[in-house]
Parts: sequence; structure tokens; C-alpha cells
Amino acid sequence: MPQMGESIAEGTIVRWIKKVGDAVDRDEPLFEISTDKVDAEIPSPAAGVLMDIAVKEGETVPVNTVVATIGAAGEKMAPSQGANGAKGTQTSESADATGTPGAALSAPASPPTTSPVSAVPEHSGTEALVAPLAPEGEADRQKSSPLVRRIAKEHNVDIGRIQGSGIGGRVTKQDILGFIDHGGRASFDSQSTRPASEPLAQDRPPVVTRAVGDTVVPMSVMRKKIAEHMVVSKRTSAHVYSVFEVNYSRVDQIRKAKKDDYERSGARLTFTSFIAKVVVDCLRTHKVINASIDGDNIIYRTDINLGIAVALDNGLIVPVVKAAGEKNTLGLSKAIQDIAERARAKKLNPEEVHGGTFTITNPGNFGAQFGLPIINQPQVAILGVGAIEKRPVVIDDAIAIRLMGFLTLGYDHRLVDGAVADQFMADVKMGIETFDPSHA
Repeated sequence: MPQMGESIAEGTIVRWIKKVGDAVDRDEPLFEISTDKVDAEIPSPAAGVLMDIAVKEGETVPVNTVVATIGAAGEKMAPSQGANGAKGTQTSESADATGTPGAALSAPASPPTTSPVSAVPEHSGTEALVAPLAPEGEADRQKSSPLVRRIAKEHNVDIGRIQGSGIGGRVTKQDILGFIDHGGRASFDSQSTRPASEPLAQDRPPVVTRAVGDTVVPMSVMRKKIAEHMVVSKRTSAHVYSVFEVNYSRVDQIRKAKKDDYERSGARLTFTSFIAKVVVDCLRTHKVINASIDGDNIIYRTDINLGIAVALDNGLIVPVVKAAGEKNTLGLSKAIQDIAERARAKKLNPEEVHGGTFTITNPGNFGAQFGLPIINQPQVAILGVGAIEKRPVVIDDAIAIRLMGFLTLGYDHRLVDGAVADQFMADVKMGIETFDPSHA
């Protein structure tokens, strides 16, 4: 299981694109995984034959777990059981130039003390799909994710006091939130017999009754991760919203005049292109909106990395346009189009779904007048774009028809005050309504 970003501790095999016995080329899609950051197709690290699948579809395993074995044509797998309950020991009927049989590769019954990569002899002809283990000095980081450590820091909680329910004793979000709900911040009733990860009665979800004819399906990995992230965000940030109505008539005229030029350059000029350009310009002067909270510290971001929410068939993902503040309108249009298309095709790289400093989401695509989006942690603000449509408005005491839409800023009131949020939104509104055609 590859390491898909520093904060990723495990992944779920969604489907195997190849089956045992299939020939694979190097970099050919081999299997699809889902993590709490990204769904992605994982390419084969080498050419050969898929000898063994050790982790079945639907199973979740820690990073560094061997999920499959690739060997050379003619090699066969011995019928012994690996660590994951699958056939895992390989023998070879072929020999190298010296007549030495190919080396065997087995999945150990217990976690290795050294990197499993070193267990694959050089020139063995077999590739294990496994990432290197973390350095020994980072053992404490293996027991919890950065999100869990941040929650612990904010609430002055010693993670070592919590009995983790995750793989290998890893402390999960549910564990630490249950701990906090039970004892509050640093205090904890050591006489309590309730497990730290068990929620209080008032926090438990209601019992759901099922009627005859109801269809019950398990949540997908992505849907479960979205649910977890939304609950954590609501627990973490004090959400407040400001809604501004914006006149898009000017940028609509510019869009119609420039769209053919953009298409010849391989980009689509959309309203999102104009909104993104104005937003990144305003973030330069409103640095508190492009920030994060780390315990009692405020981190003012130097870079403007713009997250663009993309709706998928089975959920939502937020790929990030890195260094968005350095791009012009054409560059932003190309970048947004590229990450959106690759997000839908599950071709995103892991680094393209983290590191965002501000997010734009567009429920208006489906006709919503405006939405109240939940902040994408650890950011402190998110912009929701409502439907852009012709409406009657009053201009100079007369009723006129203009292309109008609502913009909603959701912000974390722990850091962002209402006056600051409204000043930012007033500048965004003015930037759109007075957009300079030379910037398009």
C-alpha cells in the first residue's frame, strides 16, 4: 500500500484492475485505492506477471503493507499462507545467468523490524508493492495522524493516555473525540469503565429502524471519509457566514468576447475563472483569510493554494491549484480545468489533494441560490458560488435585468471576525463587478 501523502496512514483497495496471471507493463494501472485524501489508480512499479493478490477488494490496510506480488513469466506462487491470509510465498522455476533459482519472497507473519524493501533480493525478478517504512524516530507519529495530533494539541490532551482502537493501536479521530467528550480537555476520570473511544449517550446516533423493502448498502470509503471530515470540521471551527449578491454582467461580456481565444489556447473561460482570479488577488491583501490555526498560533500562508471542489458520482474531492496567486486568468482556467478532469478520471497525484489554503465550491452548478459550505480543515474560510442567472434589479431608481448571483463566505470565527470577512467579500464583489478586461 503506497504512502499517498504524509498524513495518510492506511488505504482501502477499491478494485483490482488486473487479476492473478495477467501480464502487466510498468506504469500500467494495477489497482484502485481510496484514502481520506484521494481516490487513485496505482500504477505497476515494474513489468511482469501478477503472481499473487494479498489484499482483497474492500479491505483496508496500513501503508507499507504488501498487497500483491509481481514476478517474471514462468514464476509460480507456493500455496503457503501470507500475513494477510492470502497465498504469499513465492518460488521460482526459472534461473538467472549463473543457474541460481530466483529468490523467494514471503509476507512475514509479524511486522518486520527493517524496511520490507530490503527483504527483496536484488535481481530477484519480483517487485513488492510496498513503500519504505518511516524512520525509527517517528514511531510516535505512526500511532496517530497529524489531524489527531492537532486535535490533541488544541485540547491539551496527551495521546499516550488514550487506548487506540485503530490498526496496531493507532489512535483514531473517534478515539480522541470520545476521550475529549468524556473528560473535557485535559481532564479524564480514570475511574470510568467506559472505553475512551465510546461516545457519550447524548452523542450516540439515534437507532434507525428499517422497513420492509428498504435497501441497505454500506458506505463507500470516500463517503465515510467525507462524513468524518465534516463532523471534525464542525467540531473544530466556529462556522459563521456572510452572503453577498454580485453583478456578473461585466465579466459575462468579457467572457463572451474572450472565450474563443481561450479555447484556441486549450482552456475554457468560465465564471469560475473570473471568481478564482479575483479571489487570489484579494487573498494577497486579506492574509487572515489565507491562514490556519495551530493550537494557540496563527499561520499566515505565504503561498495561495486554491482548492476547487469537484463533485464525483460517489462523493466530493477538492484538488488544489498550487501557487494560484502566481497565475493569470488563462493559467487559472487551464489549471482548474486540468485538475477537475483528472479528479473525475481518478488520475490525481496525492500531492494535488492537500496543501490547500482556501477553497471554492460551486453548488450553483445545480441551481442552488447559495449554500452554507463547511470549512475544509485546516483552512479558515471557504467560498460558495451560487447560481448565476438573470434577475430584476434596481439601478438608478429603475428596474433592469442583470446577470446576478450570490457568493457565500463561510469562515472560522475563532480567527476571522465578521468585519474582516465582509471587507474581503466587498473587495471580491468589487473585483468581479469592475473586472479589468486586460487581466483576462
